[in-house]
Amino acid sequence: MLAPMRREKQVEPLMKKLLQAIEASLAATDAGRDALQEILRRGADTGLFFSGSRARTVSPELTSQDKEFLRAASIKPDR
Repeated sequence: MLAPMRREKQVEPLMKKLLQAIEASLAATDAGRDALQEILRRGADTGLFFSGSRARTVSPELTSQDKEFLRAASIKPDR
């Protein structure tokens, strides 16, 4: 069993890495939303299609992760 201080030292870099990944994800979502809003502001139509999956089966239904992304990007799905 690891001593508590040693365990904390092992977890600290992982927590930092996780925080950086979350921050990057949020920044990317903001950038995507801003780009879509600019396209719409200029009068063009947009469409956003999700493809790819870690699972072997692909479904036409939006996953909870897809829906969360759309909410974060202020996009209301057609379905």
